Amino acid sequence: MEKFDLVIIGSGPGGYVAAIRAGQLGLKTAMVEKDKDLGGTCLNVGCIPSKALLTSSDHFIFAKKEAEKHGIVVGSVDVDLNKMQQRKEKVVKTLTGGVRALMKTNKVTTFEGFGTITAPGKVSVKSSDGKTQEIETKNIIIATGSAPIELPFAKFDGKTIVSSTEALTFTEPPREFLVIGAGAIGLELGSVWARLGSKVTILEFLPRIAVGFDLELSNLLQRSLTGQGITFHLETKVSAIKIDNGRVTATATRGNEELKFEAAKVLVSVGRKPFSEGLGAEKVGVEFDEKKRIKVDQHFKTNVDGIYAIGDVIAGQMLAHKAEDEGIACVERIAGKDGHINYDAIAGIIYTNPELAGVGLTEDQAKEKGIDYRVGRFPFRANARAIANDDLDGIVKFVADAKADRILGAHILQHAASELIAEAVSVIEFGGSSEDLARTCHSHPTLSEAVKEAAMNVEKRALHILNR
Repeated sequence: MEKFDLVIIGSGPGGYVAAIRAGQLGLKTAMVEKDKDLGGTCLNVGCIPSKALLTSSDHFIFAKKEAEKHGIVVGSVDVDLNKMQQRKEKVVKTLTGGVRALMKTNKVTTFEGFGTITAPGKVSVKSSDGKTQEIETKNIIIATGSAPIELPFAKFDGKTIVSSTEALTFTEPPREFLVIGAGAIGLELGSVWARLGSKVTILEFLPRIAVGFDLELSNLLQRSLTGQGITFHLETKVSAIKIDNGRVTATATRGNEELKFEAAKVLVSVGRKPFSEGLGAEKVGVEFDEKKRIKVDQHFKTNVDGIYAIGDVIAGQMLAHKAEDEGIACVERIAGKDGHINYDAIAGIIYTNPELAGVGLTEDQAKEKGIDYRVGRFPFRANARAIANDDLDGIVKFVADAKADRILGAHILQHAASELIAEAVSVIEFGGSSEDLARTCHSHPTLSEAVKEAAMNVEKRALHILNR
């Protein structure tokens, strides 16, 4: 029986980053992955392929609708979806291959098969050919991620009723594409297929889209996506889905009104659930909460000595970068170092166009907590680089403590919001104030100047807008 200091079950961003850090710290490490390719949901059927399609489809819309404004005459513009999908797969293979190379570089042993904890310190690995081997370890990290949630009346069939996995692999745009759920996945994949020619309708049970993000910016995003051809039905509860001759009919209610929606395909994107069952954790006494999430302490340790958990299988936001930081902190704790993570400085992002990004408290959350706060806003229509780019949608918004001026939250709606939010994350990580950011020199002309101006406007001293 091979013995290790650490065995990690799952090779997604949390698992493989934890393995790299363990290798750096000199721990003899193994990683167990049930799929052929490393990288988990994120690299294979989630974050990475969706961003590849979002980028390609965005380029198509630019060529079709925007290029002429820049004096670029391209003539007829068509989509070769097969080639677009091939590019997506190449991106995925590049990154999953890179993870495998990193495992070798950091001397991490990889086992292909389904990992099961048979006892504290023992993991059984069952490969696809049915063979089983057992490995012994001092510590185990469960990093198995999450899976899409099904609706009881809309089970995934992979063809007509699909999850995000299948919605990334269509060979042609569905004529009508119905999306249930207006969170990040629904909005992003809805955007992809709307750009490529589908008639997209998004149904949301709640009275708003993008729950968890600042309401003001979420409403602006909805308005922008509506202008791009996506139809929204909010406060709409889907109660039944029927398939007849390959066509979907969804029955829903809004108030006392019954609604019918027909489509070629329906994406169910109502959230994800922890992939925590069947791993043997429950059999060795690991405690779970009511949502089947593994209970851990502040150092990611379960109630069973030597067993830890990170990422989507524990409480908190289901984000790849959260899992990565938890993996690093967990391994550093195992190695006797002071690993930590600041959950107040983890940004959430929706990669539509414009992108929506947020970190820390929203304005509504600050109100709910009874915090005395101030808000600073700055529109990109007043930013020189945004005007030069012809990319005017969106704003930057800061929520700061009224007395201490410490930044409590930052929210950005813009094509480059996913990159711009990092500056606010850094300032929040160091406990900085809006004045700290406002007095930091930003290069001109850049989109980041809008971040500075919004920070300045917490004290109503933005320079490039007339109405503050």
